[in-house]
Amino acid sequence: MSNFHVSIGDSVKFAKTVGESDIYLFAGITGDLSGNHVNDEYMAKSKYGRRIAHGALMIGFMSTCSTLMIDKSLAKSGPIDETPVSLGYDKIRFLGPVYINDTVTLTYTIQEVDPVKRQSRSNVEVKNQNGELVAVGTHILRWVKNPSVAKAAAE
Repeated sequence: MSNFHVSIGDSVKFAKTVGESDIYLFAGITGDLSGNHVNDEYMAKSKYGRRIAHGALMIGFMSTCSTLMIDKSLAKSGPIDETPVSLGYDKIRFLGPVYINDTVTLTYTIQEVDPVKRQSRSNVEVKNQNGELVAVGTHILRWVKNPSVAKAAAE
């Protein structure tokens, strides 16, 4: 759609190797010090055999993708009279573990555009280095009119 900032099919990717420091820093920031993430002995006895990354860390990486999509749209259209903001994530599912030293690649793809509501809906997939789908979600991005622009239009 030419009257909107993004189009169906627009896509961005983000990849990162999840290090031990990512997990400890995230645990410290959030207070989520679950043994699943910070206790080697506890997880050695589990089905997983070793520590796993926080699912919420994967959501953080999804947020990185939404920022990349915003940057891509601004590079395409230049300055705009709206501020893009996240309305949130739906249908988040953690389908498999992410271990320390796994490299995750996220693909964020615009699936729906609603120019009347000024928002888009995107599918986000997280795959590990083996191509296994480890997380999915849907992101809603809204483009909010800036007050100065609305005021100028009313005058």
